[in-house]
Amino acid sequence: MTGSRRDLRAVLQPFVAAQPRALLLGMSLAALTVLTGMALLGLSGWFITAASLAGLNASTAIMFDVSMPSAGIRLLAVGRTASRYAERLVTHDATFGVLAALRVRLFRGWARAEAARALLAQPSRLLFRLTSDIDALESLYLRLMVPAFAALGAAVLAGVVVGFMHAGVGLALGLWLVACGWGMAMAVASRARRPSVLRGHAIEALRARAVDLVAGQTDLVMAGRVDAQRDALASADARLAKADLALNRLETAAGFGYGAASTLSLVVMLSAVGWLADKGAIGAPAAALALLIALTAIEPFAALRRGALDAGRTWLAVKRLGPRMSVVEETLLAPPVDEETSFALQLRDVTAGYAQSTVPVARLSLAIAAGERVALIGPSGAGKSTLLAIAAGELTPVAGSVARQPACLLTQRTELFHDSVRDNLRLANPSADDACLWSVLDAAGLGDEVRATSAGLDTPLGEGGLGLSGGQSRRLALARLFLRNTPLWVLDEPTEALDTVTARDVLHRLSGHVAGRSLLIATHLRREAELADRLVCLKEGCVVADLRRGTHAFDAALHALRHD
Repeated sequence: MTGSRRDLRAVLQPFVAAQPRALLLGMSLAALTVLTGMALLGLSGWFITAASLAGLNASTAIMFDVSMPSAGIRLLAVGRTASRYAERLVTHDATFGVLAALRVRLFRGWARAEAARALLAQPSRLLFRLTSDIDALESLYLRLMVPAFAALGAAVLAGVVVGFMHAGVGLALGLWLVACGWGMAMAVASRARRPSVLRGHAIEALRARAVDLVAGQTDLVMAGRVDAQRDALASADARLAKADLALNRLETAAGFGYGAASTLSLVVMLSAVGWLADKGAIGAPAAALALLIALTAIEPFAALRRGALDAGRTWLAVKRLGPRMSVVEETLLAPPVDEETSFALQLRDVTAGYAQSTVPVARLSLAIAAGERVALIGPSGAGKSTLLAIAAGELTPVAGSVARQPACLLTQRTELFHDSVRDNLRLANPSADDACLWSVLDAAGLGDEVRATSAGLDTPLGEGGLGLSGGQSRRLALARLFLRNTPLWVLDEPTEALDTVTARDVLHRLSGHVAGRSLLIATHLRREAELADRLVCLKEGCVVADLRRGTHAFDAALHALRHD
């Protein structure tokens, strides 16, 4: 329970802080809409009854003031329409703004050390958190907070209006509305929690199974597992249908409950106003006013039904998002060193590793001078990628200290997006103009090919850079690297899987732009290691050799690497 409260507080604080005035204004407009609707119906009932009674006698008919009640009714009708429009506009705009802010906050919570690997390990699940779980929070405001505030206003208005006729009856009516309306919503929320949670899990499983079936259909066919995957998809769909059926039944029961409460309220109020009229405390117009106010007062509470049914889904979203929302923004464990320092990177007794890695980097020390080029070599699993992740700030060591200049990491896998060539490039430098973009494309050897297309920089790329060859994708990634003005470049086998001619050209262009920068490159290829001034050999997470160009050991280690 304590953890749930902590998660709820972690979500509510940024939720409310994003647009507090807009949220409060939306709730106020919702309450105003309900109150004007109740006043409109009540005044109309009072006016019709009073006018009918006045018409029974000629003298009273002449004296009866028609203009003021009519004007009040018209004013309330126009006001209700205006407040309803404004309420929808303000509440939905505020909600969308808050959800957008929460998505940014959540994504920034992921944009930390080890974030990229976590995203790659569970992309569909984290995408579900960023979309569906955040969307579920809209019920927290639109379907719970807003209706609850409006319903409270309705109960207060009903209690005050009837209280002027009889204080005890007014107080009883207000308390009854709050106890019955909110109590029923809480009961529905409690009953709906389990099926709502099951529905959320079922939707997530259904989407994951569907993506696996579509994306991996070739492998599934080859392995003879298509039927099994379809069965898993059908099982998730069946769980979703079962949860939907339970929620639909509960919604029907809740609708019946609110209807019964409304009828009971009307019957009791009819008896109360009859008793008051019999005592001569009120007249027929006031009785009609009280009855209509009591009749409409339960409707705002009935609007809580939808939010109560979604409360389980909202609770699940809060439970998932709360731990991430509660993480405050913090600086890296190892702050960057001053760009004027003589070292680009300094590692002192660093210990680090990924959870699934069997060979962590252990008590490793390494220093790279500003402008120096260093290649990490060693067998697979020696810790080269782990060391690169530490140098780039992607992995936080569990012990030791790291000081580095601002770095840019180029991995083996080129991450291109379903967007134009221009926007894929400007990811590295949003302020770059077209002249700068053409410059880096020419530098990477891709300028002529982009110019040959009809759209030029506006040429659209498919998901993952679909439409480009492997060499073109690597050149586009290289052009993006050139746009990133950082003093330290960290490269992880930049020409892996490229043909020899393309790889040599990419390395030649890279060498021409690395001047004045520091370079740390992990490789097992001779052509990439030839860029380096030093070869640092790793084995089982430790440095076993540090060789400088011009020595026999350097030449021997370079020659031992895999040739093109």
